[in-house]
Amino acid sequence: MTNPIAIKHLAFLVPGNYANDDPGPGIEATLNLIAFGEQLGFDSAWVRQRHLEPGIGTAAVFLAAASQRTKTIQLGSAVIQIGYESPFRLAEDLSMVDVLSHGRLNVGLSAGVPPHSAILGPLIHDGDWQSHELGHARIERFAANLRGDYLGDADTTIATPFGPQRPRLQPYAAGLANRLWYGGGSQKSARWAGEHGLNFLTGNVIRGEGTDDFHTAQVRLIETFRAASDAWPGRVAVGRVIVPTDSAPASRVARYEAFGAGRYERTLKPQGERRTLFPRDLVGTSEQIIEWLLNDPVLPLVDELRLELPYEFSLSEYEQILTDTIERIAPALGWSGKAPTLTLQKAASA
Repeated sequence: MTNPIAIKHLAFLVPGNYANDDPGPGIEATLNLIAFGEQLGFDSAWVRQRHLEPGIGTAAVFLAAASQRTKTIQLGSAVIQIGYESPFRLAEDLSMVDVLSHGRLNVGLSAGVPPHSAILGPLIHDGDWQSHELGHARIERFAANLRGDYLGDADTTIATPFGPQRPRLQPYAAGLANRLWYGGGSQKSARWAGEHGLNFLTGNVIRGEGTDDFHTAQVRLIETFRAASDAWPGRVAVGRVIVPTDSAPASRVARYEAFGAGRYERTLKPQGERRTLFPRDLVGTSEQIIEWLLNDPVLPLVDELRLELPYEFSLSEYEQILTDTIERIAPALGWSGKAPTLTLQKAASA
């Protein structure tokens, strides 16, 4: 008998788009969307970190701002490419964000040579970036910094206006090291995350290792992570593109359907040398989407679902998608959440 779906944590991931010639309104709209999601009752909101694009280039700065617009919703970065970061300086920045948010931060990470490295590598690492170690060991150093161990030996002190102190990362954010996530789409990634005490993010882009079926591959990723993390009760969050049409006007429904149709062909077979697999985007009425999700073999294995918002849509469209999802779809997946405490302004219908 198939295990029932029991989603306890409902999240959404925002692209953070803005106009090249006027970034302010788009960034403000993304901050407002996160606050709107908190009012609806979502458990967490995540933002993509993207370099050289009209998107959020620094998750730490953006989430610091979001922490001051919200009170209860958890905040997350998905994902920070560690190859572009100093493990110590990033730990300082994100520790500050966690303190500002009163312990609501989640940090998603990825390793390896990141995109645009030929352009950005020499700028970020000030020269020969190819001699730097950009893989998992860099994440391990970042995590060690977050744990706040004292630097140097027991006799090492630094002079401060408050007298001699033993040096450590400041501010120290207790518990943040347990809220690290690895965004992985391969067996190697899943195994490494489990063995090293990170939580696991698995979304809509994974490798077809030994199978052409997306859901089979994702089930195997979660099984590998769980087997590798038997001493660590790691969390697993699954991402899906969900676009309900219930309260959308006809013109918007047509736009949504065209979006889904334009991406359907890539789901039919593995793509490229790395055999990348994609699932279908769930575009339809809430009844249709619920049926698809209840038949998703991955969801019974997890209790955290993340709604991945498409890049192409507007603020009012995102608000409608979030509202329909939490009101019409989430209860059918076992999610109860918390009742909204503020009066919501419904998204515009245009």
